[in-house]
Amino acid sequence: MSKLTQKDGFFKNERVKIVLPEALTEVDKALRTIGFSDLADEGLKVLNRAAEDAVKEATPVFISAVKDIKFEDAKTILLGNNTAATEYLTTKTEEVLYQKFNPIIQHSFTSVGADKIWNTLIQKYNKIPFTESVNTDLTDYVTKEALKGVYEMIAIEEVQIRTQLSSRTTTLLQQVFKLQD
Repeated sequence: MSKLTQKDGFFKNERVKIVLPEALTEVDKALRTIGFSDLADEGLKVLNRAAEDAVKEATPVFISAVKDIKFEDAKTILLGNNTAATEYLTTKTEEVLYQKFNPIIQHSFTSVGADKIWNTLIQKYNKIPFTESVNTDLTDYVTKEALKGVYEMIAIEEVQIRTQLSSRTTTLLQQVFKLQD
C-alpha cells in the first residue's frame, strides 16, 4: 500500500494507472485535437491523485481481515494458487474498501477541483458538433479502478513471495512458505 499512496503511486505505475473510462476516451481525443491537451492531462492526473488519497485507508482494513483469518482460510490460502491470499483479501475487504474509498475520492475531487475540471471537460466535449453527449459517474469509476489497482499490486507481491525465495524477507514468511515448497 505504501507504494500506491505516494505521489504518482498510481499515475506513474503503468500496471495500475487510472485512465479514462471508455465513454470518455473520445472526450480526451477531441479535446487534444482542439488544443486542450493540458486540461486533459490534468484531468487524468487528478483521477490518480484521488486514488492515492483513498488508498491510505486500506491498511487497517487489511490488518483486520488478516486478524480474522480462520484456520481453514489459512490452509486454503497456503495450499491455494499463486493469488489465493489476494482472492481471500478481495472477498473480505472489497465492499468495506469501496465504502471507505468512495467518499475520499469524491472529497479529493472537490478539494483539488477535479469535479470542476471534469465537468468543464465534459461540457466542452458535449458542445462539439456531431458528438454524442457523455455523462459518467467518475467517482464510482475511480473508486473501482483504485480497488483494482490495490488488488493488482497485492497479487504481484503475493506471486513473488510464493515463487521467489528471495522475496521471503522475514523469518515468518520463510517458515510459512517452506511448508508449501
